[in-house]
Amino acid sequence: MTMPKTSPAPSPRQFTGRHMALVMVGFFGVVVAVNITMAISASVTWTGLVVPNSYAASQEYQMKRDALYEQKGLGWRAALSYTPGSMRFTINDGAGASVDLGNITIQFNRPVGTNEDQIVTVSRSADGRYEAPLVLASGVWDATVTSAPTAHGPFEFHQRFRVE
Repeated sequence: MTMPKTSPAPSPRQFTGRHMALVMVGFFGVVVAVNITMAISASVTWTGLVVPNSYAASQEYQMKRDALYEQKGLGWRAALSYTPGSMRFTINDGAGASVDLGNITIQFNRPVGTNEDQIVTVSRSADGRYEAPLVLASGVWDATVTSAPTAHGPFEFHQRFRVE
């Protein structure tokens, strides 16, 4: 009886320095990709609310919320726009008529940091718009529009926008 010929067993693959380099590049590539994704997400999402006195702000919350619902029920629609050198704010009721808030204050600030914050007080023009000259550096800005209390409660409007 003759024995069949067998081929030699394949030699096991060796783990070389090249394999280790690929593992390291892959691992750190994933870490860097996750860090970049998280940094981008953090720079374009809500940064939180900063108030000087959190207790006082919590006490005013319900009053502001009730006023907001009443104003929305009246159909109030506000819009803030910025073009280089000028800002414009309009507010209309459900019928499209301009709402008179008296003098308004608009605070422009960066989401992080306070070194470029600006506060602008604006009067209403005859056509119902609020306009003022304003120069903002490029980047992300938060605007908070406030007015004296109205017959429908305190008015507050927030908008985040980007200046190119």
